Amino acid sequence: MKHANPSKLGGYASSFSTSGGTLKFEGSAHFRQRLVCSTLSGRRIVIQNIRSESDEPGLTEYEANFLRLLDGLTNGSQIEINETGTALKYTPGFIVGGTIEHDCGTKRAIGWFLEPLVCLAPFAKKPLVATLRGITNDDVDVSVDTFKAITLPLIKHFGLDEGLDFKVKKRGAPPEGGGEVTFRCPIVRQLRSIHLVDEGFIKRIRGVAYCTRVSPQTANRIVDTSRGIFNKLIPDVYIYSDHYRGAESGLSPGFALSLVAETTTGVVLGAEAAATSGSLPEDVAKSASHLLCEEIQKGGCVDTSNQCLTLLLMTLSPEDVSKVRFGKLTPYSIQYLRHLRDFFGVTFKIKADNDSKTVLLSCLGLGFKNLSKKVT
Repeated sequence: MKHANPSKLGGYASSFSTSGGTLKFEGSAHFRQRLVCSTLSGRRIVIQNIRSESDEPGLTEYEANFLRLLDGLTNGSQIEINETGTALKYTPGFIVGGTIEHDCGTKRAIGWFLEPLVCLAPFAKKPLVATLRGITNDDVDVSVDTFKAITLPLIKHFGLDEGLDFKVKKRGAPPEGGGEVTFRCPIVRQLRSIHLVDEGFIKRIRGVAYCTRVSPQTANRIVDTSRGIFNKLIPDVYIYSDHYRGAESGLSPGFALSLVAETTTGVVLGAEAAATSGSLPEDVAKSASHLLCEEIQKGGCVDTSNQCLTLLLMTLSPEDVSKVRFGKLTPYSIQYLRHLRDFFGVTFKIKADNDSKTVLLSCLGLGFKNLSKKVT
């Protein structure tokens, strides 16, 4: 079963105040959100009481790892952490981009690092070529398959077309990982405003069932079970089975299913499930298939995992109205709307559509420009 990210759950009390241009926050929740918004807006932030009441106080290993990635991606950033790790002061520099290599560790999947990376990369000085190593698929974070199939087509709507590429070189299942991906992202002077309100009807379902260091028959069992569910509803279902062997198979055995539903208007919605200890291939297939059905039922032109990215890019788009239809807004996205207001001063108009049970969000863009990009 795919759960929400622990960092995306409130977990710890999160409060906010401002003084002299510095934004002050409390708690460990929404850690990446705040650092991404701070880097793009250029506003200094202070985060206090990070897990101060916990048995293991302070920043976790993966949060410190993310700070190292952010430090390598930017120039002139100042990161100050107190001795116990419960307070962080971050002064943003400018985003450089270029070629970077980073080991994401085994505490969180590569997807957890890719989500903020894709927010920052279009506004860098040089096009980003990032090689990330770690876990490619797990049952907590967004998988690399979903990132490639759902997130990349979404950001193309905002004008990021030429030079956008993503390759999975090695698979890595938990707990040992060993996966490797390469992400290339072009830079833009300015984004495009978007009008994405027509969700259309589901016309086909595609997917990838991968397995590493287990029998190749595992992927076939996943495909058969998932097709058995969807073929009752729609005829055009094709799920690829992807078996990795040898050096490309990572360090741990594992299998997962990533599904994509495409509509008549070109909207893509995704869902996924990965094996945990004791999972059967049939369980993984049923879990992912039911999650995709839930995603389709929620409606909207953006799936749950990409709501925040869409909201941020709408905020940074030209000084024109952007309008997008969402399904049910997650608590994480609702908090992101508050952060966009605090950092950028942008508020969204939210209108419920009772007929389709969806929500229409519109905003006037900031007209954010990447001044590092040379004018040709």
